Amino acid sequence: MGSAKKSSTARKARIEEMRRAEQARERRNRILTIAASLVIVGGLVVGGVVLVRSQDDKGSDTAASDSSGKGKFVTGKDGVKTWEGTLSRNHVAKAVKYASEPPVGGDHNQVWMNCNGDVYTKEINNTNAVHSLEHGAVWVTYNADAKKADIDALAAKVKKTPYTLMSPLDDQKDPIMLSAWGHQRTVTGADDPNVDKFFEKFVQGEQTPEPGAACTNGLSQ
Repeated sequence: MGSAKKSSTARKARIEEMRRAEQARERRNRILTIAASLVIVGGLVVGGVVLVRSQDDKGSDTAASDSSGKGKFVTGKDGVKTWEGTLSRNHVAKAVKYASEPPVGGDHNQVWMNCNGDVYTKEINNTNAVHSLEHGAVWVTYNADAKKADIDALAAKVKKTPYTLMSPLDDQKDPIMLSAWGHQRTVTGADDPNVDKFFEKFVQGEQTPEPGAACTNGLSQ
């Protein structure tokens, strides 16, 4: 028990340290952005527009296929499904056909959903949410069969947990599901002990492709 508390305390401290570092990076980025804006000229603006359109066209071609990578889920003894196969990480501008609902990785939009304990009451774009998973977030999703008491309790947990987000997802098979990059499981409700276990293991866990990356200044509803 003491070891588990120490592990939880160490994780919280590490997440808080990452948040402080992220805020510092944001301040530096704002200063650099203001400085850069003073030297932008018309020709560069036009060139940037052309470049973005070119990248969008390429993204459309990439997203035409199932870019979640070839593989399959393998369920462990703990009930967590792990994706065995390649999960691509390209930035694309169009919709992506994922191998699972909700997805656990693959090509995604260059803008992430804010995941600093953000609770969304409407469905969000999968391609933005997958980017949040790449940053080490856990995504809580639920469909119309989920009980309101469970939804409210899970929302309260998410709101106080950095690197998490929550949203409805009508097309998923089970009432409540938890997803991280390359990992997923179903839980029976907010009081299911597997909720805490999943959060403890996968919030900024070892599976994270980009540990410490931002969960703020992204997209929000």
